Amino acid sequence: MKYPIEKVQLKIEKSKIYRNLDILDEREKEVVVGRFGLEQGGEERTQREIAKQLGISRSYVSRIEKRALMKLYHEFYKQKK
Repeated sequence: MKYPIEKVQLKIEKSKIYRNLDILDEREKEVVVGRFGLEQGGEERTQREIAKQLGISRSYVSRIEKRALMKLYHEFYKQKK
């Protein structure tokens, strides 16, 4: 069974994110895992769904997500050097 190239690329990117989750604090991990569906068989969830689960506002989830993605971006950049 062949996967379209987009599915393969997405799997690779999710794998890279998953390997670097240890640099995030617990709340950042929860948000990133939920947003990108990184848990086993997980589906991507909206910021609103995550906010409801965590008992915080959607805008706060957005800020946490942005901070976490910046940490991951900087980690990826360091690894490429």
